[in-house]
Amino acid sequence: MENLIFGGGGTPFHSGGKEVPSDPIFGGLDTTSGALSYLGEAKQGVSHRNHIYPQDAHPGQETALMVNVGDSVRADRLFAYYTTDGTDPCGSRGKAIQGFTVSFTRESSKWDPLIWGYREEWKGIIPPQADGTKVRYIIEAWDSLGDKSFFADNNASDSLQATRFSYLVDDLDAPTWAQDAIIYHLLIDRFYPGDDIPGWLRPGSPLGFYGGTLQGIMDKLPYLADLGVTCLWLSPMWESPSHHGYDIVDYTVIAQRYGGNRKFQQLVEAAHSLGLRIILDFVANHSSDQHPFFLAAQTDQESPYYHWYCFTRWPEEYRSFFGVKWLPQWNLDYEPTRKYIIDQAVWWVKEYGIDGYRLDYALGPSHDFWVDFRQAVKEVNPETLLIGEVVHGADVIRSYEGRLDGCLDFLLAQKIHQVFASTILGVEALDSFLERQERHFSKHFVLPTFLDNHDMNRFLWMARGDKRRLKLAALCQFTLPQPPIIYYGTEVGLSQERNMWTSDGYGHHEYARMPMLWGEAQDQDLLEYYRHLCAIRRENSVLRSGRRITLHLDAVTNTYAYALQGRGHADGEKEIVVIINSSEDVRSITVSLLPPGFPENTVLQDLIDGQSYKVRESHLKLTLNPLQGIILTRAKA
Repeated sequence: MENLIFGGGGTPFHSGGKEVPSDPIFGGLDTTSGALSYLGEAKQGVSHRNHIYPQDAHPGQETALMVNVGDSVRADRLFAYYTTDGTDPCGSRGKAIQGFTVSFTRESSKWDPLIWGYREEWKGIIPPQADGTKVRYIIEAWDSLGDKSFFADNNASDSLQATRFSYLVDDLDAPTWAQDAIIYHLLIDRFYPGDDIPGWLRPGSPLGFYGGTLQGIMDKLPYLADLGVTCLWLSPMWESPSHHGYDIVDYTVIAQRYGGNRKFQQLVEAAHSLGLRIILDFVANHSSDQHPFFLAAQTDQESPYYHWYCFTRWPEEYRSFFGVKWLPQWNLDYEPTRKYIIDQAVWWVKEYGIDGYRLDYALGPSHDFWVDFRQAVKEVNPETLLIGEVVHGADVIRSYEGRLDGCLDFLLAQKIHQVFASTILGVEALDSFLERQERHFSKHFVLPTFLDNHDMNRFLWMARGDKRRLKLAALCQFTLPQPPIIYYGTEVGLSQERNMWTSDGYGHHEYARMPMLWGEAQDQDLLEYYRHLCAIRRENSVLRSGRRITLHLDAVTNTYAYALQGRGHADGEKEIVVIINSSEDVRSITVSLLPPGFPENTVLQDLIDGQSYKVRESHLKLTLNPLQGIILTRAKA
């Protein structure tokens, strides 16, 4: 999305004794002051924030609800009211008016210096439920000596205004094809006009239209198939006044400048015939201020669409995407609005056979909404992939397990930028991050990786044009288990002329969205490197499903090695060893191969350039050039 709030840096945080500047994409949340502010807010009042265990509820499992009560609330009673039939729960003072009750017990009382007071942790247990059950609940806290109640998380005083939480009980995991995917992310307007079009349009500014079309994508399907990607993520394609399309005017009509609905159907069929899946970028949180429903609501307060939006003072004041007036926010707690948005998403899966959605600003709609959304889409096709854009910390991202199939991995993107592009951190920071993240998330939760996207500076620009750094970052990305994403043009050296983040903190995203390079403008060496990476990943299942083991880590020389080892019989003996020299100097490296344990004299071959290396006494000794990485596997006999 147009992440208009993500302005410049902030107070640096500390890592390994270094001050690390804030990444603009997190809007200061990753700074000391930002983190303290967020944590302080989370620990005040009555706070649940979708903290359940297990996060993804399965049939026959009980579910624990965890609640924090801050020092600003006096409470000695906590109850949840829940339903299992899709209706809204309601209750008061431990008695359910609609649904069932769960009483909580106090688990602990802790002194918390962040709020300079005591906070309590409470737990309640919802009993096991049958497959397909949607559990919807609210949580009330009160003091038996008083008459005031506090409902988590909005601290409303009555159940009708309380924040609704929910989860779906099922055995559904992410589609099996997702882990094998190599995703290509493109902006339709900036990818290709078409073989029969003379060239790009020449708008007055980068905010204008350059003329990319769906036919242009169809004409370049052979290029994409030859690159080796397996899935296309298309920017919003519906009627919209902007080049990016995140301000949708009509969810049923594809913009005529792109080619319309019939042309899209042809694209889906052509892509599927080549084994390429299609993911659409869906905006559930807000619409364009030119959407006919919003115009009707703003014109007439008696309009049936008045309640579809969130007016605070009709007609000029209303909730919008971070205060941007031309992006009014849908009222997704209003059932007709919720049904309308979900029906639009279901329709494209059912009628056009799309394979998934990247869900823009998934932080905006509630988890309760996403439970309904997921259930409706999966009923049409369980193999539909749902990936959220959740720009936040790992705990918040993890809360979407069971609500979505996964989330884009902004945290890894930040770490890769810091290690390989800006070099403000070394490889030891990357390894520590990877080990902890692997333990933090369920192996069923999909976290697609990326080096850059439409809302941040391009990696090559951040790396000051050094393509060696881009290659090294891409090698690392493609040898980690989660599915990689290529942002259009990255594979051929497309960069930008200036920083998209200005001194006033606003992002000019259009600088990172310039037209795709074609023909002689493409960097053929870089393109061939990306083709190698795609082929290597597709031909070695251990890269997609293996267990990562650190083999070598030297913070002084900034060298790093890890292995991908099969988890089961299907991966056979095809262990992969990745060795990285992230320094500007030639490095001699000795890597222990225990594990994975290659026999003496085993010959390992680099899948990039074919060079061979021999194992001696369970070690591998070799020399790498500056900013070089290699991918080793057993040489064929």
